[in-house]
Amino acid sequence: MNRISSQPGLVSLDDRRRPEPPALVLVAHGSRDPRTLNTVHRLLDQVREQRPDLPVHLGHIELNEPLLPDTLASLGTAEAVLVPLLLSRGYHVKRDIPEMAAASAARTRVAAPLGPHPLLVETLHARLIEAGWGTDEETLRTGAVVLAAAGSRDPDSAVDTRRTAHLLSDRLGVPVVPAYASAATPTVDTAIRALAARGREKVAVASYFTAPGLFATQCAQKAPWIASAPLGTHPAMADLILHRYDQATRRRAATSHQLPALAV
Repeated sequence: MNRISSQPGLVSLDDRRRPEPPALVLVAHGSRDPRTLNTVHRLLDQVREQRPDLPVHLGHIELNEPLLPDTLASLGTAEAVLVPLLLSRGYHVKRDIPEMAAASAARTRVAAPLGPHPLLVETLHARLIEAGWGTDEETLRTGAVVLAAAGSRDPDSAVDTRRTAHLLSDRLGVPVVPAYASAATPTVDTAIRALAARGREKVAVASYFTAPGLFATQCAQKAPWIASAPLGTHPAMADLILHRYDQATRRRAATSHQLPALAV
């Protein structure tokens, strides 16, 4: 007699136990600001609420525990998908995370960073509306946005941030200029002055940071008009984390299905 398990997805209708899905390891950078860690834990809770049967873990690149190598060690040889809580490609995504993964016994795959993606633009738009961004004619005529990001020396990171700025500009109907808190140009101050020189008097700063912290605070303080809150725990963020996990899982499944044919 067929039966349905009380744990959906683990037992099939013919009583064969399905393998547990790969664990999702959210990889955060780490911060000395306690608000950052609180935000990350709340994001983890949202992910767990959406996928109660998915093993979800946290690992940090630096500054906070658990560190990623310790999290991976706790998984033994289990399968895991590492989802960077990072908004663009850069050194951490290209080097740090893959190297930590390769040094562990776990069977890992590194997902793409969160950005660029329309769900991030949805979150940025919502945060700007919360801060007081309007849709009136005056704002469309004289408004503009500085997309304030952390910054990186990796040119691919700048490409990804510019792509997000372009998508946000399309959404708002006003110029959006990327700017950086460190390691890249232009600075937020420079971007604000450039927009003012173009006749854009109402310049908002959109906080392109996953959580509150030093850079986010410094960038917001430079806003001549309004500054939005960091991306934080907007529901689209948990959706995006799971989307990146699903993408990586599908790629692994597709590769596995191809192996017998390649071996013939």
